Amino acid sequence: MYGWCGIVLRVDLTRGVIDKVPLDLDAARKFLGGRGLNSKTLFDEIAPGIDPLGPDNVLCFGAGPLSGTGVPLSSRIEVSALSPYSGILGDGNAGGAFAHRLKRAGYDQVVITGRAERPKYLWIDNAHVELRDAAGLWGKTTWETADALVAAHGKEISTACIGPAGENLVRFAGTIVDKYNSAARGSGAVLGSKHLKAVAVRGTTPVPAADPKTFRRLVDLDRRFFATDPIQRDKVAVYGSHVGMVEWRPGYRYFQKYLEAEEVPVSLRPESWKRFEIGRKGCHGCSVACKNVFRIPEGPRAGETGAALEFEAIYCMGVNAGIEDPVAIMEYGNLADLYGMDVIALGNAVAFAKKLFELGIITEADAGVSLAWTDAAAQAELIHRTALREGFGNRLAEGMLNLARLLGPEAVKYCYHVKGLSRGTFPTGLFALAHATSTRGADHLRGRSWAFGENDPVLYPELVRRGFLPADPEKAPVASLVVSESATTLADALGRCKGAVNTWGCAVPLVGAFPLFDGLGRLLTALTGEDFDEASLGGGIAPRIWAVERCFNIRQGCIRRHDALPQPPDIAESLEGREQVKAHEALLTEYYRTREYDPDTGVPTLDLMERLDIRDVFERTVMGLPYPEWDGPTLWPLERYPRGGVRV
Repeated sequence: MYGWCGIVLRVDLTRGVIDKVPLDLDAARKFLGGRGLNSKTLFDEIAPGIDPLGPDNVLCFGAGPLSGTGVPLSSRIEVSALSPYSGILGDGNAGGAFAHRLKRAGYDQVVITGRAERPKYLWIDNAHVELRDAAGLWGKTTWETADALVAAHGKEISTACIGPAGENLVRFAGTIVDKYNSAARGSGAVLGSKHLKAVAVRGTTPVPAADPKTFRRLVDLDRRFFATDPIQRDKVAVYGSHVGMVEWRPGYRYFQKYLEAEEVPVSLRPESWKRFEIGRKGCHGCSVACKNVFRIPEGPRAGETGAALEFEAIYCMGVNAGIEDPVAIMEYGNLADLYGMDVIALGNAVAFAKKLFELGIITEADAGVSLAWTDAAAQAELIHRTALREGFGNRLAEGMLNLARLLGPEAVKYCYHVKGLSRGTFPTGLFALAHATSTRGADHLRGRSWAFGENDPVLYPELVRRGFLPADPEKAPVASLVVSESATTLADALGRCKGAVNTWGCAVPLVGAFPLFDGLGRLLTALTGEDFDEASLGGGIAPRIWAVERCFNIRQGCIRRHDALPQPPDIAESLEGREQVKAHEALLTEYYRTREYDPDTGVPTLDLMERLDIRDVFERTVMGLPYPEWDGPTLWPLERYPRGGVRV
């Protein structure tokens, strides 16, 4: 077998048993790897309505066929489970070296089931795999855990671990890869519920290609793109995602408005972050080095270094939460990494709490700490309390939607989310449609940026000229979105980075040299020896993965009305708001028809599923209809959670 390693590692924590199972080649052809194989595994093995924090949940680490091969920007690991944060499909995608080393250890996927009685970590050393005692690691931060594992096993390993937030089952706890890379949407809480502190992997065996000569030629062509593309060379390599502060209109004080470039505080603009920068770094095999390495110059964490402070951290924990102090934001970024929490969900929860305080729905007495927009020290205190589930932090640890559910209907009115995740509020159109149809809740990385073309001043117009994308995405949002969803789905299944600045050249290898997915097809054919082309990728594999994910969520109770248009109450109750909803519903119907989903229910049609060769997925989905309607994940009494730990 070429490209794929041919082995799935299955770890039953309840029994303490590790099995090496042959990879189903037919499944690999249909789903590639990474997100594709993970989503199919979750559909097959997770029953509708289970508790995401119970032992029946399944967590997968999936590496794509490109990982471990030398293709640039291809060491992305997909971490997937039923999300305890949203109650639907929850996958996170992290960089670092984990995917590369997992493939070189000989594994395409790791599937974790059950629950260990005591804390464990999984040690993968090429062919040798074992569960080890993690009592000495439990309670440690992610950085301490990673350092301890490197000290025990050597510098050439990669680590994926949880911190105190994951141990305390904070619902948006992430899996932290190699200290600075986060797989979000609650996988850290799932690992904590399973008592699995970490996975450490050493892999040293190259992944062979079926046609090495052709494969090397295509890889060299892909590398040449990153060496010569001005966006990668002059923007991404210099500023990374910080450019978003002046190009992507970050939200302000819980989405009260979206900031134009001139409204962004000077101290938070891309050039201003350079004064804290002491270096740059990239994930394994990446020549772009989009991530900053910084040192905090003053304050309670003065002298501490950190890395990969992305746009989302500055936006969500900064201006959208009312904080404009860059030193404070760097502190928050490090705290989130150390405790092991997703910066988007954490920032949204904090900003939401501040908005509810402003509205009088909660008081400072409820919170036990200041909820003033600009109180940077109080926000740091909230982060500590959330990770350790202390006081009001125990509620914030439930996430934005679940906090609203706990507080009641008035709070729910101000909770701007789609299926538990938030990107704020947008009028009817491409952005709102992308957030509504995303298979993991409102999200910017499921196709939105690629459909809009906001970061591709050269390549995007060329794709339009060649007929692959509509000329005006706002006039044809459905057509733009569906092809862009295919691009990002394939990237996640391949193990390919979609770019710190989301671009077509990052997400789709060789898209500038060949028609759309044709270059990728050539690359995969040379790597695996299997036949791939534009039709089989864009017309088969991508919509197949999307349909499986759609069906997974349907079985968790999602129906058409959950593909919603979030609106502030004053808009929702107005004629303008009702007209926006009407227009959104029309776009949603067009989207369903374009994808060949039932326009009334959003269920993929039998004809589509037979053509995609996944009739079994259709049958297993419709046989249970109707499912209990989704309203977020199963909630626990707050006193049931573990809590406490050492403050970092």
